[in-house]
Amino acid sequence: MLDLKEYKCLGEALRAALDRWPDEVCLIEADRDREKARLAYRQFKEAALPLARALQDAGFQSGTRAAIIMTNQSKWLISAYAIFFRGGVLVPVDYKLTPAEQIELLAHSKAEFLVVEYHAWKGIIQAPNFATLGARAVLVTEAPAGADLAGAKCWEDFRGTGEPVFVARERKDPACIVYSSGTAGRPKGCVLTHENYLEQCMAVTPIFPFSPGARYLSIIPTNHAIDFMGGFIMPFTGGGAVVHLRTLRPEFIRDAFTRYKITYMAVVPLILTNLQRGLRERFAELSPMKRRALNAVISINRALTHGRPRLGLSRALLKDVHQAFGGSLRALLVGGAFTEPATIAFFHDLGIPIYNGYGCTEACTAITLNDQKPFRPDTVGRPVRGMEIRTRDQDAEGIGEVIVRSKTVMSQYLDDPEMTAETIVDGWLLTGDLGRIDASGHLQLFGRRKNMIVTEEGKNIYPEDVESVFEGIAAKEYCVFAANFLWPARTMVGEQLVLVLHPESGEPVGEQTAASLAERNRRLLNYKRVSGFLIWDFDFPRTASLKIKRAELAEQIRQAVSREAVVPL
Repeated sequence: MLDLKEYKCLGEALRAALDRWPDEVCLIEADRDREKARLAYRQFKEAALPLARALQDAGFQSGTRAAIIMTNQSKWLISAYAIFFRGGVLVPVDYKLTPAEQIELLAHSKAEFLVVEYHAWKGIIQAPNFATLGARAVLVTEAPAGADLAGAKCWEDFRGTGEPVFVARERKDPACIVYSSGTAGRPKGCVLTHENYLEQCMAVTPIFPFSPGARYLSIIPTNHAIDFMGGFIMPFTGGGAVVHLRTLRPEFIRDAFTRYKITYMAVVPLILTNLQRGLRERFAELSPMKRRALNAVISINRALTHGRPRLGLSRALLKDVHQAFGGSLRALLVGGAFTEPATIAFFHDLGIPIYNGYGCTEACTAITLNDQKPFRPDTVGRPVRGMEIRTRDQDAEGIGEVIVRSKTVMSQYLDDPEMTAETIVDGWLLTGDLGRIDASGHLQLFGRRKNMIVTEEGKNIYPEDVESVFEGIAAKEYCVFAANFLWPARTMVGEQLVLVLHPESGEPVGEQTAASLAERNRRLLNYKRVSGFLIWDFDFPRTASLKIKRAELAEQIRQAVSREAVVPL
């Protein structure tokens, strides 16, 4: 692996990696059972530099912001490298957002260049706010011949001739602007520096070391902080390879493990529970005798690996299980949301190490990681290297808000000094999560102090981001809360959103209004939908500028009604 202390920016480190391992495979792209691309580091460089030159010729300078909206594929990483090569600031945008939401984030980030997949571009040009798109150059990938691109250029044809000029950045300069929420409320663009990424990579790679031959299966979208680090920066700076699938159907994921001998994969809890369900179904199909034999071997493996993982032993004892994962899997990293300890224990008993962790975009991904020494599925691990962690405002049980300090903490929220000052206090990042640090330094989580939820897919949902869909409903006023913010529960699972309605004076919420709420709720993406609504017959407390005092309103509701008063939608 490269010694990242020697480099000032991601562009320098990635450029060094391309030169150090020219003949090693760095990228494999497969679509179902067909391999679309296989690139060595030299070929990756040959694909990226003409793009960097074209960007240079188009006026792309140090600090220019460029966004990417794309599914996981080789063009994502090639484009990102070209942007870093020219000293640009990358804005990775979630391709699962609506086109209107994507345009709002592009406007907020002030991205001048946009690299976008054709199907996403078709949606963007049809969005009602398309006229507000401020990008001066749009590059569209995989566009059909003769397609109307509304003034955009084909990515494949956007190539320059001659050697591009490499533009170095300083460690404190912005590298990426990563959004941890949508746009309907208050966009939260985390400005992450080159130092943030380099320090995060150095902190995590001792647990997940990459070298030539190691392969990472990229399942989480690359715009997500976890996959950007685990599926790009870490493999490349260690000489490893990234495997992209153009489908997430389970049978092709299973095939990828064996076909490409996957070493690592990062997953969100939803994917991990799906893998667990698939294995349980296969075990249930065994004959009673074979099932008893399997259970006996699992018990032996559990006893022999309690203190630490012993991959060689587990692979010998449970050969068929490990062969189903390709026989080369060293670990699965699960993060982005809370994972049930029982699910982690299930895989541990099979000898498949699950490194669960805790982190957030504002801290450039990982804050803590379980190092399996010993196995502790009831916690999210110890702080990664260079991370200080504390809790503040502790209650009688020692539970308080988790706060962290390290060189991985973002510099600011983009163009929002007020929110930045509320979130980073005296150098400490206030996470808004409730936790307790035990005597061995492990962190246990117990819920959230802030008004937000995190889905099993690792999506951060801020209630303000879904409120606009209910605009115009028959009510005097309304707002959305996280249920656990209204009625604190010491749990990280079952998080839901609740719509609080203040009806017009004396008017009950009838069937027509309820039907309208349900119809509007269906317009939201599945993971953003509210679970139900609550009737509140009092005026909302407001500031002098008429903003809702959410914390005060939440306290009033908490004291007056229970969670059982929520009407399901």
